Amino acid sequence: QVQLVESGGGLVQPGGSLRLSCAASGGIFSIDAMGWYRQAPGNSRELVAAITSGGSTNYADSVKGRFTISRDNSKKTVHLQMNSLKPEDTAVYYCNADIRDTYYNEYEEYWGRGTQVTVSS
Repeated sequence: QVQLVESGGGLVQPGGSLRLSCAASGGIFSIDAMGWYRQAPGNSRELVAAITSGGSTNYADSVKGRFTISRDNSKKTVHLQMNSLKPEDTAVYYCNADIRDTYYNEYEEYWGRGTQVTVSS
């Protein structure tokens, strides 16, 4: 019943910007940490940015100063503002969240289906 749905991906030129959004829905009791991961063909999935329930953030070195993660707890959403995009940012971006649902008293890890980000001229 719990699901994460990403949006905002697309094609952008180098130096451009995109804003990714992820909305959690379903029988949610609470959400702890949320984050964004990415995976390019032939590569492993890597953490891009994460944010705790209290708002503390962590970024991969490759995106520091360019990307900003934020969340709106009332709307159960997390965003990733991506500026100064580079071709090497091209990947499928996945939303991740630790969620406790209304039926089970444990946090479980959920993943969105992913959204494609392509940075190319």
